[in-house]
Amino acid sequence: MRGSYQMQSVMPLTPVVKKLIIFTVAVWLIGVVIIQNLFMEGYFVNEWLGMVPAYVVAKFYIWQPLTYMFVHSSSPFHIVFNMLILWMFGSELERQWGGKLFLTYYLVTGVGAGLIYSFLVAAYTLLSGNQIMMMTPVVGSSGAGFGLLLAYGLLFGERVIYFMMLFPMKAKWFVTLLAGIELVSLLGSGGRSGVANLAHLGGLVSGWAFLIGYSRWKQRKSQKKRKGGARLKLVVDNEPNFDNKDDGPKYWN
Repeated sequence: MRGSYQMQSVMPLTPVVKKLIIFTVAVWLIGVVIIQNLFMEGYFVNEWLGMVPAYVVAKFYIWQPLTYMFVHSSSPFHIVFNMLILWMFGSELERQWGGKLFLTYYLVTGVGAGLIYSFLVAAYTLLSGNQIMMMTPVVGSSGAGFGLLLAYGLLFGERVIYFMMLFPMKAKWFVTLLAGIELVSLLGSGGRSGVANLAHLGGLVSGWAFLIGYSRWKQRKSQKKRKGGARLKLVVDNEPNFDNKDDGPKYWN
């Protein structure tokens, strides 16, 4: 099909993605599998390194919107799925952007998702009086993963992805469908589905805001560079040319 092509089935790991996967798996093995299950009480790691909205908003545990991204549940399926998302979509984005911008985007969308989740849950708690979500730890990099999906859909929207491994669709519609599923699930369950749908949507919102802000910053930077180049050219063009020879006197008397 002209203008579109299928996503590669095997995507080679890029340097930053590889380091993120190694670090995340190491945190999971040491923190969840070893420390939490063998030495500490059940929820020690989740309560300190996961993200508890009440602790973020009321106790100012400002590290949690960052650290929760690298903590996952004890089920291996959770971390395997998130690392697959990071590998499949993150590697392509890193090749497109470079490692520095990719890492910045990944962290910003993850932290942004955590902050949006924490403060909206706090607002919901004030209105409803239900404190269950406020005290429940959130773990995993799914918020950042949805940020990666958004960027992929915007940059490579014509590429074909197989939804549920069966149904081919363009990447832009794939991301739109996932966002719709998350929104319907959030509204249908009232946030009590056991899945942090609000954090997933927060990752989409954070990614959108970052990309808009970055695009505008690049435009302003490019405009300043063009204006600076024009001023430099004007100065150079107006400089006196001492090489020109004329028939005037060599000196004045």
